[in-house]
Amino acid sequence: MMTRLAELTSPEIGLRATTSVLAIPIGSTEQHGPHLPMSTDTDIASALCERLRAARDDVLVAPALPYGSAGEHAGFPGTLSIGQTALELLIVELGRSAFDTFDRVLLVSAHGGNNEPLTRAVRLLRSESRDVQLFCPHWAGDPHAGHQETSLMLALKPERVHMDRAVPGDRRPLPEIMPLLRSGGVHAVTETGILGDPTAAESESGHRLLETLTAALFDNVSTWLEPALP
Repeated sequence: MMTRLAELTSPEIGLRATTSVLAIPIGSTEQHGPHLPMSTDTDIASALCERLRAARDDVLVAPALPYGSAGEHAGFPGTLSIGQTALELLIVELGRSAFDTFDRVLLVSAHGGNNEPLTRAVRLLRSESRDVQLFCPHWAGDPHAGHQETSLMLALKPERVHMDRAVPGDRRPLPEIMPLLRSGGVHAVTETGILGDPTAAESESGHRLLETLTAALFDNVSTWLEPALP
C-alpha cells in the first residue's frame, strides 16, 4: 500500500483521511561542516517519518519541508533560512490546510533552531482545537555536525558523507558557548561550522542512535494516539 502523500491521487487520500495521521518531516537547508550535506536535518526527519510509516498503516508521509529557521548558520555558503516568524506562520497555515483533510497531524523536526517557532505554531493550532503533535529528536553529545550527526548520516546516506574532510570543531560544552552562539551565530564560535568532533564517527553508532530515536518517536506517537485508559 502506498503511504506517501505525493504518490497518491486526491480521491485515494480522501478514502483514508479520517483514519490516517499526516506526518510532515521538517528539516533545514544549512551548513553541516565540510563533510556533511546541507540536507542533513531534512534527511534525518524524513528517515524517522519513513520508519514510522513502515511500522504503522495509519500514517501518511507528506513531502518534507526543507527550509527552517537557521539564521545562526548565516555566513556559511548555501545556508537558506526563512527565520522564526516565517516558519511559525508557514506551519500554522500548512497545518490549517492539512486539517481540511486530516483529523491528526504529526510534525517531525530534526533542526534545533526550529523548536521555538514550531512550539508556538503548535500552541496556536491546538488553541483552535486541532489535534497536532510535535516530535523533535534529540541526543546527548556533539550539538552540530559532530560525532552523532555524522554517524547518523553514515547510517542513512553514506554516499553523501565525506569523512576525508571531517575535522574537529569547537568541542566546548554547549552551555559554555551558548552566549556566543546567540549573539554571533555559529560563525562566531567555529570557522568549520562544526560543534564537536566527527572524525571518529561510524555507521554502527549511527544505526544504534537511529534505533533509539525511532523508538522515542514510536513511544511519542503511541502515547498521543493510544492514551492509557483511566
